[in-house]
Formats: sequence, structure tokens, C-alpha cells
Amino acid sequence: MKTNAMRILESLSIPYTVHTYQWDEEHLDAVHAAESAGLDIERVYKTIVMRNSNKELFVFCLPAEFEISLKKARAVTGSKEIDLIKTSEMLPLTGYIRGGCSPLGMRKHYPTFISELAALEDTIYVSGGQRGIQIELRPDDLIKAARASYADFI
Repeated sequence: MKTNAMRILESLSIPYTVHTYQWDEEHLDAVHAAESAGLDIERVYKTIVMRNSNKELFVFCLPAEFEISLKKARAVTGSKEIDLIKTSEMLPLTGYIRGGCSPLGMRKHYPTFISELAALEDTIYVSGGQRGIQIELRPDDLIKAARASYADFI
């Protein structure tokens, strides 16, 4: 089954590998996804969507075990305040649900930032757009497909 994320990669002739795993409603975080899929935790990236005080949305991709620095996220986005969107807002705003949010193929394009740590890896894993699916691809290919940029926000 193809997801929007996979279709975008294929339309750009970007190679990727799909890794599937058994997901668990109680553990939808990226760390659990990495463990369940038997993937290198340092290369599994989670997708976080945030909103600033001007109601603008931003997408951040960072290693599963790391947290966003709000100070750095404000600096990267030029925002006075920034915070996570509510879980209940994720589907209407992005087209994705918690545990299956990909930086690729959201309903609208939002400014997207990939942790500069990704550039140190040959490949990284991001959600394929559904729970239980991780996509492995080169970081520069993710930058291209997501129309993103590398940034320091950890």
C-alpha cells in the first residue's frame, strides 16, 4: 500500500526503503517505533508540528530521543512564542494522526526544518504517513522532497 509520502518520493525519483512494524496504541512514540521495527534509534526521526503566536505552523524533524529547544525553535522560525499543536488538531491540519505523522505529504506545506544532525547520517528513518510504517532515505533527499532546510533546534 502506497502512502502520500511514498507517492511524493516516487514522483521525484527519490529512492527509499519501507520498514514496517507492529504498532501499539499505548506506545505511539518514535522510540517505540524504532524498537519495534529493529531500527537504529539514532537514525529514527520524529515529526513535531508547532504553532507560533501568529498562528503559523512549522514542522520539525528530529532524532527520536531528543527534544526541541523552544528557545532555538523560536529563533529558527522568528517567533516570539511557539508551542506544540494539540493532538486533536493534528488530523485536520496535517492529514495525519499521532504515531503516523510524516514530514512529507501534509495537507498544506508548512515551513519544515530537519535537525542538522541528520546531515551526519547516510540514511535516516521518518514516518511513512501511517502507523507502522517507517521510510528510510537519504537526509538530503528528505530536504528536497519536504522542501525543508537543516536547522539547529535541539
